[in-house]
Amino acid sequence: MVQRLRNFVVVAVAIVLSVIVVVGLQTRTPAASLSEMAEASVPLEQAMQNGKPTLMEFYANWCTSCQAMAGDLEQLKAEYQQDVNFVMLNVDNTKWLPEMLHYRVDGIPHFAFLDGAGKDAGTAMGEIPRAVLAENLTALVAGEKLPYAQVEGATSDVETALQPSGASDDPRSHGSQVVQ
Repeated sequence: MVQRLRNFVVVAVAIVLSVIVVVGLQTRTPAASLSEMAEASVPLEQAMQNGKPTLMEFYANWCTSCQAMAGDLEQLKAEYQQDVNFVMLNVDNTKWLPEMLHYRVDGIPHFAFLDGAGKDAGTAMGEIPRAVLAENLTALVAGEKLPYAQVEGATSDVETALQPSGASDDPRSHGSQVVQ
């Protein structure tokens, strides 16, 4: 009898906990999707030609810092999209390798702030507080020096295949190795 009562209590607690988990999962606010944000962002070519300042974010879908900042960036975009281009470039797409090299992206998220002429106004890298990004965007729109240029927070490393593994430093080797 005691064993049956204990089993009943264990089953009842398991059911209650399961219901709490299911309800909790259904009521949480969905996080902004990086892929959807990138799809809705201004194309780089358009941003470089429309005369507006630009916030260019280098990101990856697997980057936890990028994911953590997605909601803040959606809010900033809603506030500043009339005055600032929001461009997102996925570091996993080799199409953006020239931009990654130009802006010296070695950790993500990496933010490049560009003035209306497309000139570099400053950078920030890592998980940056929303308030810091907002102050930089306000200064960018006003044509002022960014108060938080060259800011760094927590980042995810970017792995690039710029040199094949095992390749020699000698450019004439064409990737071959000397066996001794």
